[in-house]
Formats: sequence, C-alpha cells, structure tokens
Amino acid sequence: MLLSRQRIGVIILFLADVVILFLILLLALIIRNLLPLVVPAFPAFSGNSANLWWFFPIWMAIIAYEGAYTKKLTLWDEVKMLWKTTFFATISILTIISLGQLSHSVSRTVILLLGLLSLMVFPPARIAIKRLLVRSGLLTSNVLILGTGETASRVFSALQREPNLGYQVVGFIKAAPTENRKYVHGLKVYGYLNNVERYVRNCDVQNTVIAIDGIAKKDLSQLVDRLQHATRSVLYIPDFSGMAVMGAELVHFFQDQFLAVEIKNNLARPINQFAKRAFDHVVSLIVLILLSIPLLVLAITVKVSSPGPVIFSHGRIGKQGRRFPCYKFRTMYKDAEERLKKILSSDPNARSEWERSWKLKDDPRITRIGKLLRKTSLDELPQLFNVLKGDMSLVGPRPVVKEEIDLHYKNSAALCFSVLPGITGLWQVSGRSDTSYEQRVSLDSWYVRNWNLWLDIVIILKTVTAVFKKEGAR
Repeated sequence: MLLSRQRIGVIILFLADVVILFLILLLALIIRNLLPLVVPAFPAFSGNSANLWWFFPIWMAIIAYEGAYTKKLTLWDEVKMLWKTTFFATISILTIISLGQLSHSVSRTVILLLGLLSLMVFPPARIAIKRLLVRSGLLTSNVLILGTGETASRVFSALQREPNLGYQVVGFIKAAPTENRKYVHGLKVYGYLNNVERYVRNCDVQNTVIAIDGIAKKDLSQLVDRLQHATRSVLYIPDFSGMAVMGAELVHFFQDQFLAVEIKNNLARPINQFAKRAFDHVVSLIVLILLSIPLLVLAITVKVSSPGPVIFSHGRIGKQGRRFPCYKFRTMYKDAEERLKKILSSDPNARSEWERSWKLKDDPRITRIGKLLRKTSLDELPQLFNVLKGDMSLVGPRPVVKEEIDLHYKNSAALCFSVLPGITGLWQVSGRSDTSYEQRVSLDSWYVRNWNLWLDIVIILKTVTAVFKKEGAR
C-alpha cells in the first residue's frame, strides 16, 4: 500500500513539474511581449505559442534523467540538480532551434527568459510542492536506524534537518543485547540485531541505516547481507569524522571486491583556484554595479550620523599570514577604543564576554546607524573591494587579527590561512554570532578541506537568507 502511495506521490510531483514549467513559459511569453514597450528598439513578438509544445518532453526527459523522480536528494542537492537540468535543457532547445533552422517560428529570447526564470522559480516552487507531498505521506518511506550510540543520534538529527529526503524514522535497533535504552530521541528502541528482520516487517520499513559505532568488518558484511533481503535499500554510515569527504569519489575494484574513497585537496589545484577567483571577481563586480546607488546612500548616512570617516579599515591577517586593510562602513564612534577600555575596566561580565568571543552583546562603541548596519551585515559590503583587490574571497575563513590566531587557532592556523579569508563563510550560516569560537575554527577548517564551487554558491545563498531572517546577527 505504501509503495503505491509513493508512486502516486511521484506522479503528482511529475504533473506539478509540468504545470510549473508551463507557468514559467507563460511568464516568459508575457515578458517577451512587454519588451518592446520597455525597449522600443526591440522587435515585436511574432512567434506562435503553439510551436513551443516540444519544449516540455525535452525538459522533462532531462529532469527525469538526472534522477528527480528516483533519487533521494537533500535540499541543496535538489537545487543543484534543477539548475543543472535548466542549463542543459536551455542549451539543448537552443541547439535544436539553430540546427533545425526554427528561429523564424520560435523566439530564442523566450527560451533564454524561460531558462533564466526557471533558475529562480523552479527550485523553490518544486521544493515547496515536494514538502507538501512529504508531509502528506505520499513521498515518505519508513526508516529504521541500527545503533543507539553517538553516530546513530547524529544520523537521526541529520535526517530531521533534511525533510526533503522523505525519510520517516520509526525507531532504533540495539547493537548489543546488554544495552538497556528503551528510547532514543523519543523513539522506541525495538530490540537487538538478531531479530532485525522481524522489526523491519512489523514497522513496514523500506530503508535501514547502519550507524553502529565500531562495528567489526565481518559483522557488517553479515548484517548488510541480511538487510538486503529484507529492505529496499541499506545506508551505511562509515566514520569519516574530520576528513574532507565532500566531493570525495568512489573507486570500484570489481575483481578484488573492494571500494576506495578518493579524498582530494580541491583548493590545491590551480584550475580550482582560478575558478574561485574568477567567480569572486564576476560576482563582486555584478553586485557592486547593482548596489551602487544603495551604497552611495549608506555612505552619506554614515557620514551625517556621527563624526568620522565613512569607511573604516582594520588590519587583518589574510592568506599565508599577510596583513591587509579590511574595509567596512564605519559603525563605531571616533573614541571607540576609549569607550571599550572604560567598560572592560568597570564591568567584569563584559570583560569575561570579550575574552571569550571578542564581541560584546551591548557594545557601547557602536553608533545607532552602526547597529542597523551590523544587524543586516550591510557594514561588510565595502569588503567587495577587498575581493577585487585580491585580499579576500566572497567565501572563506573569517578574517581575524593576530591576537585571535595566537589564542584560538593553534593547530588549525596553517590550514585556515592557506586560503583567502572570506566576506562570509560556513560559520556565518551556522549560527553567526551565536556560534562559539571553537566551533567557528572547526567550521572554517572543514570549509577549507571540503571546498568546491557549489559549496561557495550554497553558502552565499544561505548567507542572504540568514541576513534577511536576522539569524544570529549582532
């Protein structure tokens, strides 16, 4: 019964994708018809909308080929998949128009608008519909987690944070008969591994997750063999803590029946360094052009709000320990240092908070307009010029002063400062000011080890979301 419900869910999702694509195409046609009114030199649209029907099978075939209806994808993997399909579908349709000499009946401008609008509209629309189908139970599958230790607990938390996967955890299985826990995260611990097949049947489980700390190779092999006969799929969680697993590739040795995990140092490759710098420069230039008027307004506001310069520069440590002036809109009074010394000498709680995080919740140095700029992170926009100068990257470890390195970074310093510091980073989208310093260093280290260009894009998108939600802002 559950399998048929899942098939119904997939069919509904497919039909929803067709409707979304149709609405986006309709919007593209409307914009194309309005273009001559906005740009008189642009020719009037003379194409026939009925000639566009063949877009749909091509687009939907590419989406299906990428596993949109068969794979379990996390939120950001789904966004990546949809952007990829949009790119290839747009290129494919334009190629067909060119080779088939169809430009007289099909507008290439409509295709480009369709591709551009799909990048912006398709992912949020599809994900919203998919979430509704998951909540209704049409795209969910029951999951049993094998193990009750730390790994099992982390797996449960990870699955809870990714509703897009559609995994519904129904309970846990003990790895040893001596364990006496009856509940984990409020869910029942059903019993021991020797009866796992019975629990799979009783709980109507389609997927199992092996998350047993320190399981022996022989026991793992036997357990997987048993589960493959009882469930649709088995997910094994190896212990790769602290390793650069993002972007790791599997190497199959079929004849010898073993699997290797190739772990790469992506940022050590010149081609990746070039791609990151090119991405930084292009995006920074686009943002500066788009925000030129708002930046001018902010500069005037800072200037008239309190005495002092518009731009404040502070020496920070960059790549390979090189000092550079880090630009920000001035958010503090001219006598900021005197104000800081005064409160640190008179308030033990403030002194303790400063020593712990180098930040103050109620900072007397910050101007009224400065509080708004910091809360919205607008004070950091001048760092786009640091990016163009080559001092910083859009995404990277946090730029810090030398005292912070000596006090907090220790063994992580060489890794974190082997790359350019960033305007934003992994720690900013993982709690921002609510994150402890130790966690910041750990997150920055993880970023350097696991870098890829898609990770930068995700962090930038999550930064924009965090700023609008004011998550952890101070």
